[in-house]
Amino acid sequence: MCYSRLIRLAVIGSVLLSTAFSAAAQMARDDDEFGPVVRTYLGYLRNEKEVVDDRASRREVSPSYYRRNSNRIRALRQMAVQIARESQNDYLPELEAVAVDELGLLFERPPRFQSLKVGEVVQTTFRYLGSVRSGDTFFIFARLDPYEQADMMQRVNLSNNAAGSTVSNRVLTSPAPVRARRVSTP
Repeated sequence: MCYSRLIRLAVIGSVLLSTAFSAAAQMARDDDEFGPVVRTYLGYLRNEKEVVDDRASRREVSPSYYRRNSNRIRALRQMAVQIARESQNDYLPELEAVAVDELGLLFERPPRFQSLKVGEVVQTTFRYLGSVRSGDTFFIFARLDPYEQADMMQRVNLSNNAAGSTVSNRVLTSPAPVRARRVSTP
């Protein structure tokens, strides 16, 4: 009886290992469609997931912390892949994923999440890219690069001067920046 349990556990273990290896191999094959910058970011997300998994296995973090951060990593990966496929460009902005109760971590005065529109610039610092439902709903923002931030600040200052009063620094509408497509040579 003990011998049959041992065999069953060995079979179950080998099935789980082969599933994990095939999932990792599939993910690596999926990443092959992207350039080195996007692949590096996706690798970074895989490493972050391993760290969260390791900390959870050693019971260093609570189950809710583990779930939220695993879901956040999944949401960031989904948005990164979407951006890379849509743009056909080996470039990703710095991405931030926050749940509703975390908007205060990014913004001094958090915007109302119900009024966010894709492509809007929030407080001259972040562009709202959309939301991803991965367990929780995560709102994905791209940090504007310093040139975009300077341009947004200049627009706000011009608006303030033209209006003769202060304009809220909350949400500005701006088209998504267009970048030249990078071509990599083998």
